[in-house]
Amino acid sequence: MTPRTLDESRLDPPGAVRDIARTLEEAGFETWCVGGAVRDALLGEPHLDWDLATAAPPQQVRRLFKRTVPVGIKYGTIGVLDPRGVMHEVTTFRRDVNTDGRHAEVEFGATLDEDLARRDFTVNAIAYSTSSGRVHDPFDGRADLQRGLIRAVGEAAERMREDRLRALRAIRFAARFGFEIEPATWRAIEGSVPHLGRLSMERVKQEIEKTMEQVARPSTAFRLWRSSGALAALVPALAGVSDLTLASVDALATPRGGGHPERRINRITALFAEGSPRDAERAMKALHGSNTDGSWMREVLERWHKLEAPLRGALGGGTPPSAEQVRRWVALTGRLRVGSVMRLAAARFAAERAAGRPAPEAKAVADLYRRMSRAAFRDPVEVGDLAVDGDDLRTAGIPAGPEMGKILHRLLEWVLEDPARNKRDALLARARQGG
Repeated sequence: MTPRTLDESRLDPPGAVRDIARTLEEAGFETWCVGGAVRDALLGEPHLDWDLATAAPPQQVRRLFKRTVPVGIKYGTIGVLDPRGVMHEVTTFRRDVNTDGRHAEVEFGATLDEDLARRDFTVNAIAYSTSSGRVHDPFDGRADLQRGLIRAVGEAAERMREDRLRALRAIRFAARFGFEIEPATWRAIEGSVPHLGRLSMERVKQEIEKTMEQVARPSTAFRLWRSSGALAALVPALAGVSDLTLASVDALATPRGGGHPERRINRITALFAEGSPRDAERAMKALHGSNTDGSWMREVLERWHKLEAPLRGALGGGTPPSAEQVRRWVALTGRLRVGSVMRLAAARFAAERAAGRPAPEAKAVADLYRRMSRAAFRDPVEVGDLAVDGDDLRTAGIPAGPEMGKILHRLLEWVLEDPARNKRDALLARARQGG
């Protein structure tokens, strides 16, 4: 692996962070910037959240600043609001005295080195002083950044016992930065797998979502989940997920910075594309995802499974599908799901082509997507788009009941053949004949 170049001149916290540090230091409390922002700045990665660690006890932090939020006062963390209302986390130096594998009991009065020693990985145990410009790196985190290595602070197995979530975090960091995981740390991750059940499913879901948001190629992370056994332990429906399916996730757009939530759910949906749509919905429920997300995933996958073979046949033959066929595919998909289904199709086909397997070409898929999008918002493709409704049919003498619903669907089939038929009089005449 090519050594990376670090540039300490990029350690440049915002003015508000410097002001908070200055206030604490002028009150006599040692204060440092710590954590992910220091790591990312050294790597040249953008990072907005600069956290501070200080010798000041939590109550003293609250006394020094006018506007604070007790974010995690039990663990020594106070949110300090700057003049613009932006919150910055300030945490008292601490040491762990007890842990159950997820929640630690801490005590204050620790030194900076003791505070850094309780952190997960060396690349996250680097501190920066805004007043002196000095970098404090007792565990050689900068050297690991240069080497491209994720290594636990101290004894790897002990770090994993303290917090089982660290196994998943190590994988995410390695995948995000293109790093390797140091062998002893990897063995500790594998050793953690039988204990991952201690994690709340909400935290597991958050790790999956962070991976989808932060990692350009999530397949790298989920292969490590799979090979370590974490995937089988935490999401059994994905235990045997194929490399091709993982590669299809990479082909979907990254929802950077937590934005574009539809991109995140599209990537998660693609993970489950090989299996049963109901299993995907159940897995999302087990992860304590929302019912809305679970239903959406199931519906998208149901449509994909129905459309996959027809799409392959139509796009592989060289002759573009007819306008009627496009409308029927939109009707089957539902206009609001066209984007998600076609992005999934494009990603699956791209992964197949990259693996040397025959699949529709990207241009053919993109052209069909454009045609389906136009049809979805131009043509009548759902019962609600018809120029008549149940009230019109009742007025025309057709009784309410199951048969009326069948007639409306037969009318839609008739209109899908030719949208020009979507006229009230023509539809009522057709309805009187039974649709």
